Amino acid sequence: MSAAKIAGELFDEGHSCTRAVLQALVGSTSQELLSATAGFSCGIGKSGCLCGAITGGVMALGLNWRADRSADLIAVFKETFQTSCCRGLSKSYEWMREEHQRNCRKITVAAAGMVEKLLYVLE
Repeated sequence: MSAAKIAGELFDEGHSCTRAVLQALVGSTSQELLSATAGFSCGIGKSGCLCGAITGGVMALGLNWRADRSADLIAVFKETFQTSCCRGLSKSYEWMREEHQRNCRKITVAAAGMVEKLLYVLE
């Protein structure tokens, strides 16, 4: 199963975008590792800044010895969504309503797919 599909399922189970992306990509269920994602959703500490799906992706890249691809992730993400800021990604939606959650799920799935590609593309 693809990391994108797993991330979507984890998000549907109520996990944050950060945790869903990280867990889908590294396959770990370590509570210590996954607890580290807690403060990153909603744009880091609910500040609306960097999207938590990106943060989870950067963590996964680092854990797979591919931190050198972090800038590539942000570039591909911005090319797709025009911003990496949670507030900007969510500006058209009422916070935490159904349509906002659907948008976050879409972004979570896309971010996991982006990271999966970056992990397996050698340059």
